[in-house]
Order: sequence, then C-alpha cells, then structure tokens
Amino acid sequence: MQRTPDRMVSVRECFGIDSSLMVPMFDERDDHVPEIDTAYRFNAQVTLAILAGFTYNRRVMVQGLHGTGKSTHIEQVAARLNWPCVRVNLDGHISRLDLVGKDAIVVRDERQITEFQEGIVPWALQRPVALIFDEYDAGRPDVMFVIQRILERDGSLTLLDQNRVIRPHPSFRLFATSNTVGLGNLNGLYHGTQMLNHAQMDRWNVVATLSYLPREDETGIVLARVPELADDAGRALVESMVAMAALTRKGFATGDLSTLMSPRTVINWAENCQIFRDPELAFRLTFLNKCDEAEWPIVSEYYQRCFGVELGEAATVGAADGRADRAVPQASR
Repeated sequence: MQRTPDRMVSVRECFGIDSSLMVPMFDERDDHVPEIDTAYRFNAQVTLAILAGFTYNRRVMVQGLHGTGKSTHIEQVAARLNWPCVRVNLDGHISRLDLVGKDAIVVRDERQITEFQEGIVPWALQRPVALIFDEYDAGRPDVMFVIQRILERDGSLTLLDQNRVIRPHPSFRLFATSNTVGLGNLNGLYHGTQMLNHAQMDRWNVVATLSYLPREDETGIVLARVPELADDAGRALVESMVAMAALTRKGFATGDLSTLMSPRTVINWAENCQIFRDPELAFRLTFLNKCDEAEWPIVSEYYQRCFGVELGEAATVGAADGRADRAVPQASR
C-alpha cells in the first residue's frame, strides 16, 4: 500500500511522442495493471494530458463520442507505466454506499457480527491506483457529490459512520471519461446522461477531447484486430469500411443520420465478415439494422459510394462477378 513509482522514463522513448516530459513508472506489474494492447494507437495531445495526470497528480477528464477509446486510452497509458488501474462504470445502479462502503453481516469465529466494508473509493484512495470513473456524466447526483470530495489534489474522504478521515496515497490518481462534458443529452444520442454541477466540473484540472482517428490509423487498428484481412484484398475491404464509417460520421454531424459508426462498429463489421462470408450481410447485421428505416436510403447511398454497388444489390452483384467472395481472403476460410 505504500508502494511508489520506481523510476522516471522519457515520454519520447515510452510513447514515441516528441516531448521532453519525464513520467513516473513502476518496475513490477500486479494484477490490477491492464494488459498492453500493441495495436492501440495513441493520440499525442490526449496522451500528454493523461500523462500530466500521472506525473503531476492532475484530475483529468477525457471526453468524446462513443467508440473513440477514451477509457482504453487511459488504461493503455497505465499499462505502459505498470500503474494499477481500476474502472468504475457510473451507471444508474451505482449508489453512494457502493462507492463509500456500508455495514455488512460477516462471520467471525463462528459468530455473526456487523462490520464496515469499504467501498471502491476509500479502497483506491489508500493505494497506488489510477481510479477511472467511466460514463461520468451518467452518475446519480448523490454519487457525484461523494466524488466531489476527492476531486481536490489533496482531497481527503471523511467516513462519517467510522469517524475516520482517509487521506490519499501519494500515488493515487483520478480520471474520468464522458460523452457530453456535463452538458446533458443535447443531441439525443446519449440518453441517461446528466447535466453536471459547474462547481464540480471546475474541479477537473485537465479536460481532453478524443476524436476519431485518421483513416489510415483506423484501418491499421481494424487489420490488427482481424488479422485474417491483412492481405491486399482484405486491406481494400477494410479501407472501404473505414471510408463508409467516415461518411456516417459526417452525416451525423450535419443531421442527416441519427447514429454513426464508431471504430468499435467497424471492428465488429470486419469480424462479422469472417462469420457470414458476405460484407453486405455483415453490414446489415452490424449497423444498418440499428438505423431508422427512413435513413436507409442515405446509408445505401454512402454504401454505393464506398463499394460501387447499391446496398440492396450488393450480394447479387457480388455473387455474379465473384466480388463478394473475394472480399473475404482465402486465408480466412
């Protein structure tokens, strides 16, 4: 519990980012350190913001649309620093007692006694742990005021039931991810999100915005996740998929579509191509059926631009000239 980082490492060497920043790192990994994803691509600006949190104990919030990899970004930074990391999803079922702790009946020496069991916040606060509050803007108001107590850099947590004050471990770090930056469900995309208290938002020292990756990087990630598509035909297919995703994002931004394809959706589409052996059927089952039927003509137009065939005719045309068959590399069969 008194463990602290063992050494300082260069951001340039560890993350390949042109910066002179030195960051703390643990030499040994434990069970709470995330696994390193070698295919993950870092956004330089967001990475520096997260590293500032680890190095200078800043409270860092990462906001952005779904599927951009906000939580994964923090975890992958922690993984390379061997920093223990715990994620808590602030869904509607998380209560104040879950975070702080509560009395529970336990058996000691064959007798039932009432004993206080710490919640995740006091547990993490006393350890060298990076605590991530996922879906931060979906938290209940009573839960958010518990978190507000520890948002100060040296913020202590008072357990009223225990008459005890918990002071943070020197290597405790706090992060959060959100879709709306505390402004609520303005565009109708994120139901269940709340408008956050401005005094609480003001306590976050750094707020970074994570956008979707450039097409080349996104293509590389999909190919890394689905290595069966790593030949020339597979790369061409994935590039068309990523181009399709980019069009849905532009359509969403202009109000033509009510949903969009995230990188996660593209990966699911590529994986489903391996299952169904038909890119068009995989597309329908992965994304199209999630869209409003009134938007299908727009989606079909996007598909025609990227694949050269109408969405409804893709399977027929592909079967006639072998295109759909060639879309799935021979190595994957």
